[in-house]
Amino acid sequence: MTISVIINGARGRMGQEAVIAIENDPDLHLAAALTRGDNLGDSIRDTKAQVVVDLTTPEVVFENTKIIMENNACPVIGTSGLTLLQIETLQNLSQKQKRGGLIAPNFSLGAVLLMQASAMIAQYLPNVEIIEFHRAGKKDAPSFTAKKTAEMINNARKQAPGEIVGKDLDARGHNHHDIQIHSVRLPGVVAQQDVVFGGVDETLTISHNSLHRKSFMPGIVLACKKVPSLHELVYGLEHLL
Repeated sequence: MTISVIINGARGRMGQEAVIAIENDPDLHLAAALTRGDNLGDSIRDTKAQVVVDLTTPEVVFENTKIIMENNACPVIGTSGLTLLQIETLQNLSQKQKRGGLIAPNFSLGAVLLMQASAMIAQYLPNVEIIEFHRAGKKDAPSFTAKKTAEMINNARKQAPGEIVGKDLDARGHNHHDIQIHSVRLPGVVAQQDVVFGGVDETLTISHNSLHRKSFMPGIVLACKKVPSLHELVYGLEHLL
């Protein structure tokens, strides 16, 4: 039995690729491809879609997620901009409804593996900084991916703390959980993240580079297939791997 999917934000760069990916998967059915001006709630009710992939803008993603859940569909959120407080609010709503979903800072399988590797390395090399590269028009900085990476590193460092130096120094960028994030916005870039660890007379750098938005599609397809069987809203694609 196929899973019925709505793509919200279907005219964007990611949205266009997502439409193609859903249409080309035999286990998924594209119920609607929504753009600005379409009514999300009405579309869910009319199509009876089981899953809604939101690839819109940070300004509307929180309200869109609530609309998706209130209309008995499972959200797959790829739009950045949600705060941790908003994520917690949405997870509480999910628990009340016993309906699953996903908030994904990044749908790339390689990027998720980089996050998991970073958390493991941080237990041994706690001094770390993140450099993230995205296209010039990306609205948020730091990226959702970089913040999630910092959160996973911070949780790992709590388990095996070591001396952390330089956290009070001024630097260009953003400090998240005492981890400096440097955001680069340039034309010609899709998405790249470098995580640089420093130890005693050594450094270790791990890097991930998405060369095309097609790199995010396997994660979106996986999420659409997995979320109908969940009973909670999870934060991070690693929970579905």
